[in-house]
Amino acid sequence: MTNNQAALTVAIPTYRREQVLIDTLQYLLALPAPPAEILVLDQTEQHEAATDKQLADLHANGSIRWVRLAEPSIPKAMNQGLLLATQELVLFLDDDIRPVPALLSEHLARHAEYPDVLVVGRVIQPWHEGKEFPAEEPFHFACTKAQWVQEFMGGNFSVRRASALALGGFDENFVRVAYRFEAEFAYRFRQSGRRIFFEPLACIHHLKVAAGGTRAYGKLLTTTKPDHAVGVYYHCLRTGSVGEFVWRFMRAATTRHHLRHPWHIPGTLVGELRGMLWAFSLWRQGPRYVSPAQVAEKA
Repeated sequence: MTNNQAALTVAIPTYRREQVLIDTLQYLLALPAPPAEILVLDQTEQHEAATDKQLADLHANGSIRWVRLAEPSIPKAMNQGLLLATQELVLFLDDDIRPVPALLSEHLARHAEYPDVLVVGRVIQPWHEGKEFPAEEPFHFACTKAQWVQEFMGGNFSVRRASALALGGFDENFVRVAYRFEAEFAYRFRQSGRRIFFEPLACIHHLKVAAGGTRAYGKLLTTTKPDHAVGVYYHCLRTGSVGEFVWRFMRAATTRHHLRHPWHIPGTLVGELRGMLWAFSLWRQGPRYVSPAQVAEKA
């Protein structure tokens, strides 16, 4: 690490993203003090030729570490980020973002200020652009008030590598879309006596491209597959959130979309029931965390 680098590892799980991934990497490399390390945890089967060449070139010149993973799994990719990181602090980012210049320095500053916390940064979605958010409004991930919070978004948060691994990392039973894997980790993080701090100055603009990422698993409102639902029900079973379990099932087919398109209701209910059964099966098997042997192997 040189003096003009930020003392952290940026870990980017990515799946079926092309030019937007390259753009994200270029934004990060152009920061006033770029990260000491960028891990690209790539689950894409085969990239477009232009993307493949650019990633290979960035890897060859030491700008990134390009790690190819055979299985598409958000928590598994993130666990690999924890295991492979060379820096004490690991900042997880989405693969379709534009960072503000102070992103890295603000994450580092909060870790220096508060020992052993998880720092979650602000996420500005496309529909938030140009809007003003008063400091007194209730918390959401685009708000402008720094505060202690209960959960985080997976596309902009940092944590001490040792602390995350001590908890087993992320539960790899969160399959497919992996909805609510962050909430389950936040639950264990808080149960261990640690806290989560929201720092709005550590900000990214989420580009939210239409292809790749979790959107490769189809549309939540129309699919009959369990890919979107399974994580929600599994999280509820792991954390004892009975109210959320019931609310999810009741709410799933009564959205504004379903009220306007009632022919989608049967398919949605099928997907929810399949997700529920899958979640029960995963719950019975027990969580899949990073093992001590994996940690020792990478030490």
